[in-house]
Amino acid sequence: MRYDAVIVGAGHNGLAAAVRLAEKGWRVAVVEEKATPGGAVKTRELTLPGFRHDVAAMNLSMFAGSPFFQAHGQALLRNGLAFVPVEDCFASVFPDGTYLGVSKTLESTVARIASISPKDAEAWKAMVARFGADAPHIFAMLGAAMPSWGTATAMWKALRQRGVGWLYETLKLLVASPRDFLDAHFESDNVKAMMAIWGLHLDFAPDIAGGALFPYLESMANQAFGMVIGQGGADTIVKAMVGAIAEKGGELRLGARVAAIDVENGVAVGVTLASGEKLVAKHVIANVHPQLVFGGLVKDDARLRTYQAALKKFRAGPGAMMIHLALDDLPQWRASEALRRFAYVHIAPDLEMMARVYAQAAAGMLPAEPALVVGQPTAIDPSRAPDGKHVLWVQVRVLPAAICGDAAGKIAGRNWDEAKEAYADRVLDLIEAHAPGLRSRILGRAVFSPLDLERENPNLIGGDSLSGSHHLDQNFFLRPVPGWSRYATPIRNLYLCGASTWPGGGTGAGSGFLLAKALAG
Repeated sequence: MRYDAVIVGAGHNGLAAAVRLAEKGWRVAVVEEKATPGGAVKTRELTLPGFRHDVAAMNLSMFAGSPFFQAHGQALLRNGLAFVPVEDCFASVFPDGTYLGVSKTLESTVARIASISPKDAEAWKAMVARFGADAPHIFAMLGAAMPSWGTATAMWKALRQRGVGWLYETLKLLVASPRDFLDAHFESDNVKAMMAIWGLHLDFAPDIAGGALFPYLESMANQAFGMVIGQGGADTIVKAMVGAIAEKGGELRLGARVAAIDVENGVAVGVTLASGEKLVAKHVIANVHPQLVFGGLVKDDARLRTYQAALKKFRAGPGAMMIHLALDDLPQWRASEALRRFAYVHIAPDLEMMARVYAQAAAGMLPAEPALVVGQPTAIDPSRAPDGKHVLWVQVRVLPAAICGDAAGKIAGRNWDEAKEAYADRVLDLIEAHAPGLRSRILGRAVFSPLDLERENPNLIGGDSLSGSHHLDQNFFLRPVPGWSRYATPIRNLYLCGASTWPGGGTGAGSGFLLAKALAG
């Protein structure tokens, strides 16, 4: 069988590329070794029948606001895509029994901030106003290939409309640490903590350069636009993309492992499946971690040595753990009944704690007090559980891939299969401290350690949900390696996409869409 493109890996970036290419008339096949598509965007009954859990990704705001959705939204909606809007987006709880949260209604957020700092409430309103003017320019730059005329055009347009001073401020934002950025704008430690935790959703502790952008964008975007999750589960985007691909004559092959990417005279010509079947293609797109592509799927070649050596230095971010709970009721948060309405409740009370947990994980230690993202999807979308029941989505950030010890000195296990249940108990203890009685509400539990996440999706090396650190030395035009940020590889007609390439992790489908646009317009 001959194709215009074979795409290896049915994660959402690979599927987005297939949607675009099929729309442009290309004959496309997506090949996936797992029995279900989606990569890190899957929804399954992990605990009990009728309880649907997002295995990894839950927040679909980046997808809903993406250029890919703008271009192909009608086809996706036609194939069943459905979002559920979130009014109360995220909150942080604090040891003194208080909380601070961001709701889409500006007055609600400002009132909460004003109760602890009137000055910060005014600073928040000013930042939201600036974001309204800044966002089109920032998102235009982040939504273009890196580097490209699109990036240059976006910068030039911003320069003309906003002036040189704005450009300097934006460059400062791009390289600043979360602490430096937040100290420059707010006085309340609680406001700073509420925003800074978004840095740990990636791999930015408070004092790491380049970490200010994500807390700024997430906080302001949630304030300005709210958040969305998928109706029935995050896999709504996957089902819709699969439907859109089929609608245009594309193919999806599941349970079909690629044994090798076939290369002749330095040109990719197709793939060989583990079954022995060969798929011939003009282009091969690997929606796979580049270290797996050039450490196994592509035969060793002396012409690739420099490129492979650079890829070996591409660092993973810290690991994560996922804990999925089936509940007979939502947590009863000590800080306020209102917290039961929020999509995310963060347990990470101050910047010092965030710095400490990152340092412990980087040293190979199980953090004594991990940072937690507690997702409450059934507070917004009750369809994910039986009537009156709920699911809880808990992401533990950040953790070591390999365990050298326990910072609390209590867990003896030195591999994740031994340590994961005890560590999950530590996490539940932390939640219970803020939501007494949680354990009495648990009907079922499923724990995915960093090792389990890699088993679930080999691209998540060491449980790194980002498929590569986003620190400045391997981000923007340096991702995954300098000189190869525009999805091409030293093998002609072999391309990379996915979270290991620009614009990195998240559900925005940016790399798949940008690559497909470059190939087919």
